Amino acid sequence: MKPLKQYSEGHTINKKEMVDENVTIVNRFFECLQRLKEEKVIRGVQTFTKLHGINRRNLYTLQHAPERGMFQVSWLAFLVRDYMVSPLWLLTGEGSFFLTGWDAEKVKKMQSNGK
Repeated sequence: MKPLKQYSEGHTINKKEMVDENVTIVNRFFECLQRLKEEKVIRGVQTFTKLHGINRRNLYTLQHAPERGMFQVSWLAFLVRDYMVSPLWLLTGEGSFFLTGWDAEKVKKMQSNGK
């Protein structure tokens, strides 16, 4: 996933650029869920949706049409709070996937201990 575009000072972001950046972040959200699944931090998307009260059908729709504007910022907060995913990585694609000092094994251990 490419990092967000850097804009020069004084550049006004037009609507298309804003939509493009939103779509990039939404796509990174789904990339994050996939990685958490691959690293066996979560069993699958249904695990995430049930735990956080997210309508799975809406999530599926959003995955196939990320420009639809259904995305909730709180979903990023769940990833940061519950899975120690770096907010910098989620928003910009830069830096490490996990917060400093965390990896998939530590997150799994934290979750098995009930935080």
